[in-house]
Amino acid sequence: MLVMLKLKEIKNNAKKYIELCKLIYIDPRTPKTAKILLWIAIGYALSPIDLIPDFIPVIGHIDDIIIVPVLLYIAMRSVPKNVYIENYVQILSK
Repeated sequence: MLVMLKLKEIKNNAKKYIELCKLIYIDPRTPKTAKILLWIAIGYALSPIDLIPDFIPVIGHIDDIIIVPVLLYIAMRSVPKNVYIENYVQILSK
């Protein structure tokens, strides 16, 4: 039961983070580097081509788990703080 609640919380947080990325992407104050990094993260996550093929046990999936969040982290760090906070508050108010 506790595991199901935790998974539901993760799902809800992921939805909010995706919405936050969308809002930040369409905000005209967002730098182009952040927008490019967001596109690279999305492209890598959806691409069938990986740095390490997924059929290699454990290591094949670890690259997906590491690369996409790192790209998103770098993209969010390059967004001005006031832009991030304004969009974050907008997501929390929903």
